[in-house]
Amino acid sequence: MNKKSFTVFNITFIAMMAAMVYVVTLFRFPLLGSKVHFANAVCLLSGILLGPLQGGLAAGIGSALYDAVAGYDVINVLITLVSKFAMAWVCGAVFHSRENRRDRIDGTALACVLGAITYVALYMLKTFIYNKFVYGYPIDAVGATMISKLIPSLINAAAAVVAAPLFYHAVLPALRSSGLLKRMRAEG
Repeated sequence: MNKKSFTVFNITFIAMMAAMVYVVTLFRFPLLGSKVHFANAVCLLSGILLGPLQGGLAAGIGSALYDAVAGYDVINVLITLVSKFAMAWVCGAVFHSRENRRDRIDGTALACVLGAITYVALYMLKTFIYNKFVYGYPIDAVGATMISKLIPSLINAAAAVVAAPLFYHAVLPALRSSGLLKRMRAEG
């Protein structure tokens, strides 16, 4: 049986990316009655750099830590953990399955688009469930709330889809020359 375990290298990079997700989440910009941030871009970058499982852990842990420190209840913290994990997992799975295109911007962008769509879909599902079944709002109020949350979510997703591939391709030469890219891919 070939059992793979986390190395100190893996744990260090998961922790580093989780910290980056947390810190980037602190910086938000008001737009259309909501807040836009680049945390989703760092979540996608985690999936690209670390692969589906480790990137998902970094994204989920960093985002959930932010929610916990900000005072959200345990249910919302867990929902954030799962949804951000899923976003980075999808991005990482698509990116790492496309070996011949993963160092090209179009291959990176496709992985980011699919990861961002995953997050927006899960966020909209959470919004629907909370508004309809937890708060008991009528369906027209649920629809209005979902529209009001969808627009900033799509703006955040678009910003992440543009920023994550740019960040990755900006650091790609340094990762290659230092040998970190090869090691991340070998241990990911």
